[in-house]
Amino acid sequence: MSRRQIEIFIVEDDDAVRDSLCWLAESADHPAIGFASAESFLEAFNPTSPGCIISDVRMPGMSGISLLTEITERDRLLPVIVITAHGDIQMAVEAMKEGAFDFIEKPFEEKALLEVIERAIDESHRRFAIRDQDSSLWARLERLTPREHEVLERIVDGQSNRLVAQDLKISEKTVEAHRAHIMEKMDATSFAELVAQVVKTRIVQSGGIE
Repeated sequence: MSRRQIEIFIVEDDDAVRDSLCWLAESADHPAIGFASAESFLEAFNPTSPGCIISDVRMPGMSGISLLTEITERDRLLPVIVITAHGDIQMAVEAMKEGAFDFIEKPFEEKALLEVIERAIDESHRRFAIRDQDSSLWARLERLTPREHEVLERIVDGQSNRLVAQDLKISEKTVEAHRAHIMEKMDATSFAELVAQVVKTRIVQSGGIE
């Protein structure tokens, strides 16, 4: 899979620091866009490519922690790197609990920050890949007929063909035919792969996976 265009978003109310962070990201060939407030960033927030968000913790209006919470609720495709001043360690800990990818303390070392950015970008690529895979999985599930869904759910729950046939009041040969169609529509090469796919959708539906 080809890697998408990278997007780096800098949320920092200090003009000089914001410009410095944008320059640093661009020095590593990563296009960067700066925002002077969390509010202005959220108005434009619509992640279409992997990357990361770099946000200060203390800002007028919405704080970096509040921004992090809002991003987590909207979309987790872009990891958030939090920048803290000396003495803000408690806030950094709070940010990590809220889902921050990492935090950097001011004054930051450029090399250290670039390393964190690269790790965040790799993580973002992983999240986008999972999203794309999940979208493909849901699309394949939509190919199934209502009866095939009934058969699939029972097979995944461990029922034999005979029990599925009894439960649905159909013949075992009909169950076997449904299984073959399900395997084909789901592009599954093995029964184990099929089970893993369906179990994953159940986890997603229950909110047990990010």
